[in-house]
Amino acid sequence: MNANPFSQAWTTPFEAPPFAEIAPEHMEEAFETGLAAHEAEIAAIRDDSAPATFENTILALERAGKALRRVALVFYNLAGAHTNPEIQAIERRMAPRLSRHSSKINLDPALFSRVDVVFQARETLGLDAEAARLLERTHLGFVRAGAQLPPETKERLAAIDQRLAELGTSFAQNVLKDESDFTLVLDGEDDLAGLPDWLVSAAARAAEDRGMRGKHVITLARSSVEPFLAFSARRDLRKRAFEAWTTRGESRAETDNRGIVAETVRLRAERAQLLGYESFAHFKLDDAMAKTPDAVSDLLGAVWTPARKRVGEERDALSALAQARGEPAEIAPWDWRYFAEQVRRERYDLDEGALKPYLQLENIIGAAFWVANRLFGLAFTERHDVPTWHPDVRAYEVTGPDGAHVGLFYGDYFARPSKRSGAWASSFRSQQNLDGRVRPIIVNVMNFSAGAPGEPSLLSFDDARTLFHEFGHALHGLLSDVTYASLAGTAVARDFVELPSQLYEHWLETPEVLERFATHYRTGEPMPLDLREKLIGARTFNQGFATVEYLSCALVDLDFHLLPSADNVDPIAFERDALARIGMPDEMVMRHRTPHFAHIFAGAGYAAGYYSYMWSEVLDADAFDAFKETGDVFHPETAKKLHDHIYAAGNRRDPADAYFAFRGRMPDVEPLLRKRGLIEGLEAPAAGEA
Repeated sequence: MNANPFSQAWTTPFEAPPFAEIAPEHMEEAFETGLAAHEAEIAAIRDDSAPATFENTILALERAGKALRRVALVFYNLAGAHTNPEIQAIERRMAPRLSRHSSKINLDPALFSRVDVVFQARETLGLDAEAARLLERTHLGFVRAGAQLPPETKERLAAIDQRLAELGTSFAQNVLKDESDFTLVLDGEDDLAGLPDWLVSAAARAAEDRGMRGKHVITLARSSVEPFLAFSARRDLRKRAFEAWTTRGESRAETDNRGIVAETVRLRAERAQLLGYESFAHFKLDDAMAKTPDAVSDLLGAVWTPARKRVGEERDALSALAQARGEPAEIAPWDWRYFAEQVRRERYDLDEGALKPYLQLENIIGAAFWVANRLFGLAFTERHDVPTWHPDVRAYEVTGPDGAHVGLFYGDYFARPSKRSGAWASSFRSQQNLDGRVRPIIVNVMNFSAGAPGEPSLLSFDDARTLFHEFGHALHGLLSDVTYASLAGTAVARDFVELPSQLYEHWLETPEVLERFATHYRTGEPMPLDLREKLIGARTFNQGFATVEYLSCALVDLDFHLLPSADNVDPIAFERDALARIGMPDEMVMRHRTPHFAHIFAGAGYAAGYYSYMWSEVLDADAFDAFKETGDVFHPETAKKLHDHIYAAGNRRDPADAYFAFRGRMPDVEPLLRKRGLIEGLEAPAAGEA
């Protein structure tokens, strides 16, 4: 084995990870070294003979673990975006090790005693607001991890956390295997019936990538299977694709996640009880903007009722069209997207096939950069000298209005078997100003279908919106300007973190963006005005379906985690009963069914928190109104307030206070309902219109 890159300083541009030099065994070795170093650092803090102070305890904790974070950030980014059997094996081995390490720190009574001494004296320390916030969050982190529990309870809590780490890793790897192993091979013209040229080209590229040159393949990447369900005239093939997509994590014994879900829910409920909470949902929400399950239920219920009503109207329209075409009136779940596309064509003279030629990936990336320039003065320069982990990955240097370096941005846009599904933002390095000015390295990961050789990648409008969404997260990391890394960028409450991302989506629909960047990939002509008007006019089409598809997930997530105990839970029966209680339409399924609901079972990130997208949407709908009220969607003064109080502020203050500082008031739910077209008699105004 060559010298371990993690034992050396990186001399690459911007000190980016030297990916070509990093082998899986380097990362496992670096984990061992990093764990040992962190343990020594923690011991030094705990055993310090000097009285506990903010500097020798809180700041020392903040600085500790640098070597461990360095390897963990590289490893887990690769585990999600470009994994292999060696990385997966290390992931399985490290999950319990890292959990034990974390528990050992959080449950150490002598260490917590020092933290608590500083916390109890906080009013006398003369700390500035950001330092006080760091102290508050550090102390709360220990308390919520169980630092105040008796020894025997701590022991059980540590065992639960270790097992949950193992379960989350297995869950994610099972879903990835189901997604990677499935291909729907389209053999001959009959199997391609109804598919537009761009989808045929993408299916040919997917086949070629899998060694099946000359054939066409549909995969379970959302950018492949969803358009197939919308366009394929072959109902039998739609059914096969849909069933494979919606039974990930339960269709094969080797990747069956049902037992993992049952054990995860049981252990989370027990963990919450040990910490003195009624349920895991009560525990999770106690440290969120929402605060209580009742507040979440009230919001979801307020949106569910009009959305459920809209779904009934949408279903009737689909059924009428199916009957008119001599097909069964009963709409099955694998029929919905197909007939919705047909109804959209008839009602708005608009179809995805007409839009896609104007939505080139390169242009949409350029549009996201341009908006960041207009709002925040950022510039993006592609750097071919920066190492990447795959040939498809692009690297960009980001500079500010004064030309100074802001950070490094990676874009990893195309689906491949080594990448988990979905889209996300992450970091290889967080911003901080504690020990010099450390600039961030941020990554966006997507799963778009690549174009045929020599052809551009064309996006659906939903794909384009996803790119803007994830780039909003990226900006939250890139623009961060805080002292402490643990408060930087997206390290905020889960139901606040989606505000910067969902807000950024609004600019995609503005005339200023579409006029410049929605150009035909062959002719270069801009999207015709009438097509743009149809696109904006159809924005609330099928929103009942989209809203119910999402809300059902949020409600089932909440129901799982409201269980005070969860012995012998049958996840599929529980899901079925929960959906029956809320009146889930028979023609639909959840956007993420339980056995592959990675947001909440591949780790606890969104567990009892999938509602966060809707909570943040209340904020983002109201926040974009702040721009529209000025008559300028790039209004400089409003953009500066957005920068200072939201994008650059990290977790310097409570999220409600941050939003109030930006908007001058708290929002209500009406702009969200208007945006989704769920208020009777109100159509959503076009973005950019007052």
